[in-house]
Amino acid sequence: MSIIRYFGSLSMPHKNNARHSGNGNLRIIAGKWRGRKLSIAEQEGLRPTSNRIRETLFNWLTVYIENARILDCFSGSGALALESLSRGASEAIILEKASHVADNIKSNLALLSCSQGKVINTDSMTWLAKPANKAFDIIFLDPPFRNGLLKTVCNLLSANGYACPESIVYVEVEAEAMKNKEVLLLMPPAWSMIRGKTAGQVHYSLWRVG
Repeated sequence: MSIIRYFGSLSMPHKNNARHSGNGNLRIIAGKWRGRKLSIAEQEGLRPTSNRIRETLFNWLTVYIENARILDCFSGSGALALESLSRGASEAIILEKASHVADNIKSNLALLSCSQGKVINTDSMTWLAKPANKAFDIIFLDPPFRNGLLKTVCNLLSANGYACPESIVYVEVEAEAMKNKEVLLLMPPAWSMIRGKTAGQVHYSLWRVG
C-alpha cells in the first residue's frame, strides 16, 4: 500500500510565509535518531511541519513506515523524509528546488551517516511530469498554498505511476479551507477521507485512493 502526503495548495497563503523562526534546528521525534537536532537552511517560507502535527501524522502511519519507499516532494527542511528514515523506511527520494536547501538536507543525511536518502535538486512538478520507474509507498507533498497545485499533483501521481490503487494520501491544508469544503471539491472523486484532525489553523487528513 502506498501513502501520499499533500501539504497545502489552495486559495490562501502558505502558513509558513515567514523565514523559519527559533534556533534554526529540526528535532527528530522518534526512531533510531530520536532527539537528534539538525540544522535548517535559511529560506523564505521554509519551516518544518510542527512537532505536534508530525507526531500525530507518524502515529497514523506507524503500520506503514517499516521498509517503505518514500518520495518527499517540495521537501523544504526534509523533516518528513528524515523522520520516516529514522522510523524504519527503507529509502527516501527527496526533491528540493532551492540548491542551498537541498545541500543542507544532504549535510544532515551525512551527519546521520544515512545512505538511504537521496536528495535531488529539482523542481518537483517537472520531476512528477515524467513517468515513474516504480511506485512509492509514501509520498509527501509540501507546495505553497496559493499555487493551486492540489488537483494537478494528485493527477500526476496517479497518471505517471507514483501512486498505486489503495494508496493513502496525507493532506494538510488551512482549517478554513476544510470548513468551506474546498478540499472536498478538489480531491479526486474516487478518493475517500479516512482520518482527519484540526490543530489551530491547520486541518490534516488521510485519504484512501480508490
